[in-house]
Amino acid sequence: MKLASLNQGRDGALVVVSRDLTRAVRVAQIAPTLQAALDDWASKRPQLEAVYQRLNDGLETAAFDFDQGACHSPLPRAYHWADGSAYVNHVELVRKARGAEMPESFWHDPLMYQGGSDTFIAPHAPIRMGDEAWGIDLEAELAVITDDVPMGATPAQAAGHIQLLMLVNDVSLRNLIPGELGKGFGFYQSKPSSSFSPVAVTPDELGDSWRDGRVHRPLVSHINGALFGQPDAGTDMTFDFPTLIAHAARTRPLGSGTIIGSGTVSNYDRSAGSSCLAEKRMLEVIEHGEAKTPFLKFGDRVRIEMFDAGGASIFGAIDQVVESYNDH
Repeated sequence: MKLASLNQGRDGALVVVSRDLTRAVRVAQIAPTLQAALDDWASKRPQLEAVYQRLNDGLETAAFDFDQGACHSPLPRAYHWADGSAYVNHVELVRKARGAEMPESFWHDPLMYQGGSDTFIAPHAPIRMGDEAWGIDLEAELAVITDDVPMGATPAQAAGHIQLLMLVNDVSLRNLIPGELGKGFGFYQSKPSSSFSPVAVTPDELGDSWRDGRVHRPLVSHINGALFGQPDAGTDMTFDFPTLIAHAARTRPLGSGTIIGSGTVSNYDRSAGSSCLAEKRMLEVIEHGEAKTPFLKFGDRVRIEMFDAGGASIFGAIDQVVESYNDH
């Protein structure tokens, strides 16, 4: 099943989207918003799936042409958004570039931060920042949305609470990060609003690409129309999504609609490119002694998408232009 939220009101208007992303139908009679559906998922999911089947069969007379540009993130705001760093080779690379050893614990104890979730950016809306000198970067990732997860859930138990998947652009301000981390209290200003793909999908939509708690498909990023990276999201993912969820739920329950991100998708095989500019810059430091690739500038366009084996877009595209908020 594929779901989206039209950019209407603070929490969007829930629609069911056809498998090929061409048609959609409103489902306010079932649930007005995705959060409302997730709050009663056991009851609402079968009703939404029945609409999805009719839509794909061409039987929904109220269906309309689906416009990704009319969407907000599937959850325009969420009660809980936590982002992991599941691709430990990426962390290892960043530390290597600055001559720092990586603690052995990073291989068995996930890194995770809790981000702001009150103002996500719509997937086709501009990324508005105050200063290019902040070091504006994309981070192409995947994320899952859970239903209610009890505190202390094991990874095996957590797997059953994954209800939806989507793509992420976890916007980062790289030049603000060192100062914040230097205070010893974590990210805040350096992690502004993130954005998510227009469409969220149930795991079964991925077929055999969803296995072992991972998505085994390339995550494709373009900057200004040029291919930037397409690393495989299932390769070199040290911590699968059930492990990340269990980590988040160790000391607290997670409410329905919790979003857990994978962190920047990264492969040891660098031939597939990167999912963030910081990684590319670190590779340049290691190879040339200095970073040559600039961070994003006002006017740059970022596009993040994932395709199935037949070349069809699974989640729709995150497609955003970086702009100065001082001009608006």
